[in-house]
Amino acid sequence: MIMLRIKKISAMLGKRVFTDIGDFFGEIEEVILAENKIDSWRIRVSKDMARNLNGARGVIIPHPFVKAIGDVFVVNGANLPVAEKESLSEDETMDLSGQSA
Repeated sequence: MIMLRIKKISAMLGKRVFTDIGDFFGEIEEVILAENKIDSWRIRVSKDMARNLNGARGVIIPHPFVKAIGDVFVVNGANLPVAEKESLSEDETMDLSGQSA
């Protein structure tokens, strides 16, 4: 597993998130810690991406889904779900933290 080094977590909030194929995914909204380590990230998804995520306006992705952190975040797009079931309400968040990378 690759360790991604972050100096200040608060500096990550608001960073733009892209998939590994270059699609704009959204912005970092919150970091979720467990045992003093980053467990997952809450991302406010873009309107275009929300259509692919059953209408969810937010997604919680586990930290191992993050491939790179710099001026932007890059996440593994292969692990992201696509629309399958009924739409979620606009304020719901899809939690992917139960999945493995």
